[in-house]
Amino acid sequence: MFSDQTCWFVRKVICWRAAASIAWAVLLLPPTTAVFVILSRFSPLLPIKTISECLSVMTSTSTIFSFVLLCAVTVMVGFLIFEYYTVVPSIACSKIALLAQLLHPRHIVNSLVHCVMGIIVAWCAAVTIGGRYEMLGYPCAQSEGPTQVCLNEYHLVLCLAGAFVGFSHSLFGVIHNINYVSFHVVQQYKYLRFKSSLPLVVKCSATQALYSVRNYIIVYFFLGYIPREWICKTFHLHRDSSAHRLDTIAGLLDLSLLYHLWISATFLLFSWYITLLLFRIFVTEGYIFPVQSSFTEDVHQCLPKVLSEPQPAILKFLALQDLALLSQHSPPRRFEVFSLSQPGGHPHNWNSISRECLSLLADLTQRLVAYHDSVATNGRAKSLSTGSERKSSSETSTVSSGLEDVMSPRPTTFLSKTPASVFAPSVGGVAQSPLTAPFTPPSLDSPFAWSGLRRLTAPVDQGSPWHGAVQSPHVMRRAPKLWSTSTDSQLSGSLESSPVPLPGPKQDAPKPNLLAQFLHNRKEQVKTYLSKRVLIAYLFNKLPEASSEALFADSQAHIWALEGLSYLVQASFSEDHFGVVQTALPSILSCMLLLQEAVDRHFKLPHASTKPVRTTGSMGDSAYKTLRFALRAALKTAIYRITTTFGDHLNAVHMSADHRKRLQHFLHYKE
Repeated sequence: MFSDQTCWFVRKVICWRAAASIAWAVLLLPPTTAVFVILSRFSPLLPIKTISECLSVMTSTSTIFSFVLLCAVTVMVGFLIFEYYTVVPSIACSKIALLAQLLHPRHIVNSLVHCVMGIIVAWCAAVTIGGRYEMLGYPCAQSEGPTQVCLNEYHLVLCLAGAFVGFSHSLFGVIHNINYVSFHVVQQYKYLRFKSSLPLVVKCSATQALYSVRNYIIVYFFLGYIPREWICKTFHLHRDSSAHRLDTIAGLLDLSLLYHLWISATFLLFSWYITLLLFRIFVTEGYIFPVQSSFTEDVHQCLPKVLSEPQPAILKFLALQDLALLSQHSPPRRFEVFSLSQPGGHPHNWNSISRECLSLLADLTQRLVAYHDSVATNGRAKSLSTGSERKSSSETSTVSSGLEDVMSPRPTTFLSKTPASVFAPSVGGVAQSPLTAPFTPPSLDSPFAWSGLRRLTAPVDQGSPWHGAVQSPHVMRRAPKLWSTSTDSQLSGSLESSPVPLPGPKQDAPKPNLLAQFLHNRKEQVKTYLSKRVLIAYLFNKLPEASSEALFADSQAHIWALEGLSYLVQASFSEDHFGVVQTALPSILSCMLLLQEAVDRHFKLPHASTKPVRTTGSMGDSAYKTLRFALRAALKTAIYRITTTFGDHLNAVHMSADHRKRLQHFLHYKE
């Protein structure tokens, strides 16, 4: 987040929201600490004595000092959440990718910081509990000689448990995307959201603390002697021969010790999860952007300008959320969207908003088509004369030509070039994002490219039947690009009328470098050898649903774009007095129909239509796992919203025959 500090929205909105969430987390520490003191010292046989002891403990100097340390830890936890949060989850598509995330230096530093904070919280808990947990050392019971200090293993076990729970929490955060911040579909007040989520926080804290204590006991049973001996040598502590060792079965089965370990771990996780919950509630609160401003210095804060900003992602998400809400519930703001500029009479607001929404939808369509092509090939060469290849080539050509037609220049003020988006950069000509990189097929020169693609894209001899214009309708030539070039006459004329350049005289091919060829062969041998090893195959094999989840990881933005566009088009039927929306209606319908075709093809792939198991009892937000289903439902609803409003008037809209046929299914409610 340090790179986003220059953004006005982060400085003026997000930072203050994060500070407010941390302040509320600190204010909730006193009641949380009081409950922890009562539970750690509660005795059912002496309730009155327990209450008096708890009151004296909470007003003691050591408890006040511990509370100050807990406040500092809470502030640090809030800062780490603010530093590592994301609105687009990072999904590992294989085991080796997940391992790389865990071993990243950024995560290693985060784990070490959580271990230190866990030790501090555990030390505060030990001081608060008192008794045998209060001090690290105590005077040894000796009959003669100078007084020696012995190690209090109970205090050591409790402090090491805090470090283990902190490390487990950091590890759990990477595996389950605990720093992912999702947006609720239904807008609620902050208090109601906190009240409804509080039981889940208590349940998750108690459950995860129980599992963490179980794992910690197992680890301490086998490796507990290592930190114990190191502490003794470092602080010159002695072992009390009369005390029971805790790295034994009898020592670790102490019910009082297990209870205090569990209640301390629950207190640690609860205070951290409360901070996380408050941050999610505050940072995802809706923000109203002005549609237009009378002052030039505030133009960069208006909704049309904010939607075109690629970074930070939280700004774009909140802007799209505001667009979806205003298009549905705010007629005065919709009027500003449909208004014309003065002087000039141009619909700049509508053009900017619709252009950014269409750009998002077109980028997602291109990603889906590219992913489908890379999965369909699967490393095998297909015959061009088969019916399946002709169908796939025809579908790809249709989608490609449709995308070009949607983003092509029109008499309106649409741009002819799709701008690069923060969520999904275009495949052609724009640098790949981490989400789209795993789905891009390898280049022809890459050793990973399949041989059939090289053969299909090889230069054709002049005497070959493939040379020149193809006369048979059953034979099609596949272009060497990822996107098939449309044969529509609207682009650049028919292929038959274009002259085919004759190839020049063949030049002698350069002799391959022997060293490069030798290294290439060795690399292929190593790859073949490693691919046959079970462990290597386990680490590098794709996870069943991870690729599909990563493809739709940022689909919440596309859902809001669909809702915003469809509601604006629906409202324009009665509110657009200047007809600025109707001029863009063909582009909007074509873009939505192309996206629906790509989504339908994607859901025919294996594991794409499998709904993930609903995870309960976890603070890791798994909403991203079902985004593809939400997108499919939102897309179909958006098209039905437009067709229901306009009805038979859509028959006069100019579009291709395929799109018109598909639109008839929506008009007759057959989809």
